[in-house]
Amino acid sequence: MTLDLDTLAAIPNPRPPRSAEVARGVADSAAYLGSEAALHGIERDPYWPKWNSPWWHMLLLHELGEARQIPARTASAMAARMDRLLHLFPVHPGDAPGADTQRDGACHCALGTMIPVLAACGIDVERTLPWVQPWFVRYQMADGGLSCDPTAYLQTHECPSSMVGTVAPLEAMLLGGVGAGEQRAFAHRAAGFLMDRALIQGSRSVHNAEERDAAGAWRALAFPRFYFYDVLRGLAVLVKWAEATDERLPEAAVAPVVQELVARWPDGVVRVERQAHAGMTTILPTADRSPSPGAQASTFPLLEAVSRPGEPSEALTRQWSEARAGLLRLARAGRLVT
Repeated sequence: MTLDLDTLAAIPNPRPPRSAEVARGVADSAAYLGSEAALHGIERDPYWPKWNSPWWHMLLLHELGEARQIPARTASAMAARMDRLLHLFPVHPGDAPGADTQRDGACHCALGTMIPVLAACGIDVERTLPWVQPWFVRYQMADGGLSCDPTAYLQTHECPSSMVGTVAPLEAMLLGGVGAGEQRAFAHRAAGFLMDRALIQGSRSVHNAEERDAAGAWRALAFPRFYFYDVLRGLAVLVKWAEATDERLPEAAVAPVVQELVARWPDGVVRVERQAHAGMTTILPTADRSPSPGAQASTFPLLEAVSRPGEPSEALTRQWSEARAGLLRLARAGRLVT
């Protein structure tokens, strides 16, 4: 299967207008992040609860291209608080004795999503959080993927890596380009993992069999992404990888997804197709760190405003335009290969 580059080039590059509701939501989230309540929330727990803590407001503003709205002191507070998390991903029971791994630790997709936010806020993440890039390298599995399920690393007869656990770390490792050494090798192997899955296939493993069921939803584009995966997110990061590394991108790895997106969005305007965050539960931070039963995750006005299925998405439309432009540049450079 090959790409019709003329059709790809002919798709318009629209800019859906921002609604007054979304504009108010951006202002509300920016005001919240500038408050003492937000700083207290970061200090109490940088991540929980979903979806209404500083972490999620910051991620969503960044996805909308509004990282400049995040106050500098809030970004600095988040970076400092993240540095107090465990600097490892506990796989064995003895890896972090006495730690509450949900409250005291992070996972690959959490780090992978927040690192680009902090970088966009002007934080020198390599200096401030020097342990993060080596973390990604350390927990990359044999097939180039990662998994936020610690028991996946205990499997000896298969490699149950995860698309969700891989895409955000790859995005983070492409920040500022890819140099030599471990960072480049990580990106090469992670991109190979996405290509091997043709952007759409779930795990072939027994341990991660549930991902094969989840993969059916990946064709439906989600916004916001947070740490979730869909095929446009996978395509976008593969194009960035190929451009950042001067590598060749096989058409076969992306053509089915690209052709499907072209057919669905011929006018270039991408609409939200699913709310990947809907219906989930969360733990609630407690002052005395006592156990928290699962609670229904809550939302906030900006999240509600930008995640309605059927509504045009300025962020998804922009990403689709950028991915098409990148594919055309690769083709002109002779690096989109059959």
